[in-house]
Amino acid sequence: MSAAESYRRLLAHLAEAQTLASCASALEWDQETAMPPKAAAFRAEEMGLLARLVHERVTHPSVGAWLADCEADPALAADEDAAANLRELRRDFERATRLPSSLVAEMSETSSRAMEVWKEARQKSDFALFSPWLHKQIALHRQEAACYGTPEGGEPYDALLEGYEPGMRSTALERIFAPLREAIVSLLARIGEAPRKPDTALQRARFPVPAQRAFSRFIADRLGYDFEAGRLDESAHPFTSGMGPGDTRITTRYTEDRFLDALSSTMHEVGHALYEQGLPKSERWGQPLSEACSLGVHESQSRLWENQVGRSRAFWAWALPEARRHLGGELDRHGLDEVVGCANAVEASLIRVDADEVTYNLHVMLRFDLERALLRGDLEAGDVPEAWNARMRSDLGLTVPDDARGCLQDVHWSNGLIGYFPTYTLGNLYAAQLWEAAGAAMPGLADDVAQGRFAGLLAWLREHVHRHGRRWRAPELCRKVTGQALAHGPLVRYLEEKLRPVYGF
Repeated sequence: MSAAESYRRLLAHLAEAQTLASCASALEWDQETAMPPKAAAFRAEEMGLLARLVHERVTHPSVGAWLADCEADPALAADEDAAANLRELRRDFERATRLPSSLVAEMSETSSRAMEVWKEARQKSDFALFSPWLHKQIALHRQEAACYGTPEGGEPYDALLEGYEPGMRSTALERIFAPLREAIVSLLARIGEAPRKPDTALQRARFPVPAQRAFSRFIADRLGYDFEAGRLDESAHPFTSGMGPGDTRITTRYTEDRFLDALSSTMHEVGHALYEQGLPKSERWGQPLSEACSLGVHESQSRLWENQVGRSRAFWAWALPEARRHLGGELDRHGLDEVVGCANAVEASLIRVDADEVTYNLHVMLRFDLERALLRGDLEAGDVPEAWNARMRSDLGLTVPDDARGCLQDVHWSNGLIGYFPTYTLGNLYAAQLWEAAGAAMPGLADDVAQGRFAGLLAWLREHVHRHGRRWRAPELCRKVTGQALAHGPLVRYLEEKLRPVYGF
C-alpha cells in the first residue's frame, strides 16, 4: 500500500471517529439544555458507550500502521498540511493509546452522572451532595495522569494540562502568572485610591428576560454568528458546542437585574462559536487542521469579543441606541459614560463568570492552585469548601455565604475538566496580544466598532487564527501573528488604558 493510500485511509477512519464524537456532543448539549431529569442514568450509559467506541476507533492498530507508513514518506513530510496533520495525529495517538478503553468509558459515564448531582447540589447549595463525586473524579484523573506519565521535570497535573494546552507546564504557568498577579494587585491598589468611581446603578436596573433574549440574538447576529449553522439557548452554565460542520451551538443565561452580565455571557460564547464556525471543518473533518489550536487560544477568541470589543467605549457608542430600542426606556436615563463605567467597574465578586476583567484572573489562579493540590493529594475533596473560602478571603477579601456561590459555581469539576481552568487566563493574555496586533493592522478598528461594523475584525481573525486549526502550537501561533512570545504586558497595558478614564487615576 502506498503512503498516499495510507494517508487517505487514516483520514477517512478518523473522520468517522470524529463523527461518533459529534454524536456525544449532541447528547451533551441535550443534557445541558433539554433532557428530562429521569433520563440522566441512561444518558450516562450512552455517553460511556460512545466514549469507549470513539477511543477504540482512534487507538485501533491500523491507525498506528497508517501513521508509520505516512511518516516514512518524504513527499508527505514535504507537504505542509500533511506534515502538520501527521505531527498532531501522532501526538493524539500516543496519548490515546496510553488509556484503557474501560477507563475512558468510566470517566465519561462518571462525568455524565456527576453533572446531574452537581446541578442538584448547586441548587441546594450543598457541597456534601457533590463531594463523593468530586472525590471519584479526582481518583479517576489521577489514574489518567498515571497512564500518560508525568512529563520530565513536571507533576501529574501537567499530564492533564497537556490535553488542553499542548506543551504547557505548571512551572511555566507559575512564571506567567506571578508577574500578572503582581500587576493585578498593583492595579487594584490604584483603583482603590482612585478619585472617582463608576456609577453601577444600571447593573441593578430590571429588564424583561424576553427583551434581553432578543437583544442578545441581535448582537450575536451583528458580530457574525451564523444562525443558519447554530442555535442560541439557555443553560445553568453557558457553553459552546462545536458539534460538526454547520452545527455550532451556544447557550447563555439571563436574570432581569443583570442584563450586562447576560450580554457579556452571550458575547463570550459567540467568540467561541465564531472560532468554531471559522475552522475548516467541511473540508477537513476529523483532521487536526480543522480543530482548535488550544483551549487558551479558544478562550482568547471568547474573551476578545466579550471584553476588548464588548466593554469598549466604541462598542457602546453603537450598542447603546440599539439596547434602548430592544430593552426599553429605562436605558434613556443612563448615558454613554455611565454605561461604559458600569461595564468596566472593578469590584471583587464571588462568581467567576460575573467577575470584572481585573479580578477575573485571581479566580482562575485560585482554581489552578486547588486543582494541583487535589491531584497531588495535598487537599482532599471534602476539604475543598474550607480551602476555597480561605482563598476568597485572602485573595479578594470576600466572605463566601454558601456553596452555590463558592466551590459549586462552576460545572468543570463535575464534567471532569481537570486542568482546564488555567486556559482562561492564558486566553486573556492571548486576547490582549491579538487585539494589539489587530489594531496595528487595522488603524480604523475602533471606528469600525463604533459604527457596528465587525466584519473586518472577524475577517482578520479568520485569516490569522481560525483557518489554521492546529497547524502550529499556541506559542508559535502567537509569535507568528503578534511578532512576540506570550507576555503579560499587553493585557496590563490594555486594562490600564481602559480603566484610567473610568477611575481617573
